Amino acid sequence: EVQLVESGGGLVQVGGSLRLSCVTSGFTFDDYTIGWFRQAPGKGREGVSCISNVDGTMYYADSVKGRFAMSSDNAKNTVYLQMNTLKSEDTGVYFCAADYGGSTWAFSHSGIGLDYWGRGTLVTVSS
Repeated sequence: EVQLVESGGGLVQVGGSLRLSCVTSGFTFDDYTIGWFRQAPGKGREGVSCISNVDGTMYYADSVKGRFAMSSDNAKNTVYLQMNTLKSEDTGVYFCAADYGGSTWAFSHSGIGLDYWGRGTLVTVSS
């Protein structure tokens, strides 16, 4: 059974930091591109970041460049999203997702056709 389990969300003040984790199981971690989407209340889904475990290619949305950083621990089948200098507009449910192969395309196109999704973790940034 494929599972992607997010954790690390919570309430933080503007300017603060959070670290999200996504523990995966049930598929070959090294064959997938894994990343994060978010959805703010009343808004559409936005690709935030991803990392290809195939070739190391990474993607960051313009809105998070310089503030967020992804990493991957192949020994633990886990990816992380370090979020610094958080803004109120970073508020939303953050979902982990996985796509077979090395392409980051789906993560910059609203997650069309992605293979697997987690259930999400809520991040609330208060001012």
